[in-house]
Amino acid sequence: MIRYITAGESHGPGLTGIVEGVPAGLPLTEEEIAVHLVRRQQGYGRGGRMAFEKDFATINSGLRFSKTMGGPISMYMPNRAFEKDDAGWPTVMNKKTEAEGIEKITLPRPGHADLVGAQKYKFNDIRPVIERSSARETAMRVACCSVARQFLKHFGIEIGGHVLRIGSIGYSGWNEVREITDPLAENGAESIYKAADESDVRCLNETLSAEMREEIKKRRKEGSSLGGIYEIVITGLPVGLGSYVHWDRKLDGQLAQAIMGTQAMKGVEIGLGFESGSLPGHEVHDEITHEEGSFKRRTNRMGGIEGGMSTGMPIIIRGVMKPIPTMLNPLSTVDMETKEVTETRYERSDVCALPRAVVVAESVVAPVIANAFLEKFGGDSIEEIEANFKNATQ
Repeated sequence: MIRYITAGESHGPGLTGIVEGVPAGLPLTEEEIAVHLVRRQQGYGRGGRMAFEKDFATINSGLRFSKTMGGPISMYMPNRAFEKDDAGWPTVMNKKTEAEGIEKITLPRPGHADLVGAQKYKFNDIRPVIERSSARETAMRVACCSVARQFLKHFGIEIGGHVLRIGSIGYSGWNEVREITDPLAENGAESIYKAADESDVRCLNETLSAEMREEIKKRRKEGSSLGGIYEIVITGLPVGLGSYVHWDRKLDGQLAQAIMGTQAMKGVEIGLGFESGSLPGHEVHDEITHEEGSFKRRTNRMGGIEGGMSTGMPIIIRGVMKPIPTMLNPLSTVDMETKEVTETRYERSDVCALPRAVVVAESVVAPVIANAFLEKFGGDSIEEIEANFKNATQ
């Protein structure tokens, strides 16, 4: 099974990632990983840091002649913010000696990990919480998950995402979205993300894109922030990934955990999701047909998963991202040290990170799908997995 772990702080020297369980013989390059790292940094509403970080993950082990060797793959990505030293980060994040005169941060932001993290780990300064809970960590997460994404692509499984809503601006309903995405998905889900990337808010509707930009401008002037809803589509899946037998092997449950394990996510749904709770069964379930020698569905309102297993239809996942808790117009908080009511401090941040969060969400679902695929067709090498997959699908 593919597993990964990340290490590093937002303003430390850099981020480290280790990916294990990748079969031998998978073609892989740093440049293929960099594609999604660049995508993660693009989008309207981004903050100042995204403008100067040039993320690139250097692979230090596990690769020979641009192919995996079966061992752990380690990667490193420097933080230019640390190198730039515009705020004395080598001193603030000194790993050896505590320096004098460093500001202690005691004003937790509502909606952030600040206060709870400090309470949990007994910090009298929330800087350690800020550093590790930061979405900067997702840069290395995208790099690690891009390895699994490359594995899936080798077997014809593609992932693509787009924005459905930013703040109050978004599509009117399920069918409107399907009219745009279904034709793109017929050519593979990467067609969806490539079309969405043409918009700086990653929305496939030009009119909505313009309105979303105006919504972001409005909230920026107010000193506030925005969240929203995105959709991830996965195509090329065989039938039967996941299981109905055990609760922890249900594919939709595992996908939901991957989404909810990402910073700032507050909700997830598969297919029609919450909307299905307000509709009668005839408008929710997908009728089954048999065409050209295989079973199919007339519609895909279940989002490609029934009973915790893939149906062979595209998987459709939607995630909800909350507004960023760091805002120019401060909220009220309590100083951890003095216990006095005061206003939050500003920590450099985006106004709306949703367009970039789409790339993170695309990435984190990749290991889930890859592991479900390996569970069914697995082997130690790509050659062995290819043979198993071919034999099982003939």
